Amino acid sequence: MTSPDLTFILGGARSGKSAYAERLAVDSGLPVTYVATARTDDTEGDTEFAARVEQHRERRPAHWALVEAPLDLAGVLRELDHEGHVVLIDCLTLWLANLLFPADGSTPDGPPLQAFSDFDAALSNVRGKVIVVSNEIGLGVVPMGSVTRLYVDELGRLNQRVAAASTHVTMMVAGLPLVLKG
Repeated sequence: MTSPDLTFILGGARSGKSAYAERLAVDSGLPVTYVATARTDDTEGDTEFAARVEQHRERRPAHWALVEAPLDLAGVLRELDHEGHVVLIDCLTLWLANLLFPADGSTPDGPPLQAFSDFDAALSNVRGKVIVVSNEIGLGVVPMGSVTRLYVDELGRLNQRVAAASTHVTMMVAGLPLVLKG
């Protein structure tokens, strides 16, 4: 099922995908809620990641609402979505990492299928404009290690699900948008 106004932006690290998604949100002229999926409660000592989070914060307009959703992305989307509003989700890559690698350090025993199904259902019922950002990490060699392969495989499957549901899909390469759908 295709959602009425669902835009999916994907690309590699530092491809410009978040900045492009933010421009789309601004250009809509609608109120925006930014949904951050990064888990920031356990980043003490990771100054590089903290700097990335801060860069995103500084770039966002101050009047945008912010909701942090490291795990229950479907529930947050259902709560925030309404006509005449933009929900910008950045990003699926970190959301999946949070699901597969919990803060308690436990090891994944497989894909989080219920979370995926819940997110699919939330996406299929959107009423407003939703912009979703994700990394494309499957363009390289098959990674060593079963946990890394699980992550790469599940992100690829998740990206396919979101792309299939989206009305617009754009791949960012070197800051340039390549329209794949819509």
